[in-house]
Amino acid sequence: MTQAKASGAGLRILVSAGPTYEDIDPVRFIGNRSSGKMGFAVAEAAARSGARVVLVAGPVALPTPPGVTRLDVRSAAQMHEAVLGQLPADIYIGAAAVADFTPRQVAGSKIKKREGESGLTLDLVRTPDILAEVAGHAARPRLVVGFAAETDEVERYARDKLARKRLDLIAANRVGVAGSGFESDDNALTVYWTDGQRALGPAPKTVLAGQLLELILERLPAG
Repeated sequence: MTQAKASGAGLRILVSAGPTYEDIDPVRFIGNRSSGKMGFAVAEAAARSGARVVLVAGPVALPTPPGVTRLDVRSAAQMHEAVLGQLPADIYIGAAAVADFTPRQVAGSKIKKREGESGLTLDLVRTPDILAEVAGHAARPRLVVGFAAETDEVERYARDKLARKRLDLIAANRVGVAGSGFESDDNALTVYWTDGQRALGPAPKTVLAGQLLELILERLPAG
């Protein structure tokens, strides 16, 4: 694993990683395929650079990186509360794949199939927009970094998210292709900012995390 060349000494870096699970009933949930590997690798690279790192982790089966303080959450609402509760920070890296919607009501017991039923309709509501709230917070970090996982028109959607959520950087990757994205040990990113961009990888996520952190520290405004 490569170590980031730039020093994070004296910085407090907050990272979110993994999926969120939005419960339907005590048995079922709405989730996604995020493994948390990229976010955990970024947290580890940040700790290796000398930063004080807090990692807010969705439900993943990954060991806590050395030197990292870990907070485990399950739902988007819990992740929202944990992330905002850890501000202020110098840098926020939102690598989590947070669910956009959650069931309006969670059934108290397992929903049973009924004879003659052809399907089940779920009433979904929007979850809190963690990235946008951090970017607009009174204790806004000096640098707010988002991620965008897209299946097509990656740059257009990533730049739209960058501007709409008032982010400083966004790391975008194409999902649904072999050898990158969710569940893979490798990835490739293009990092965008208002007047520039940089391609990173393809490389193992552990290597890519170090490259991404170097760029983030390079773009960090003076405090």
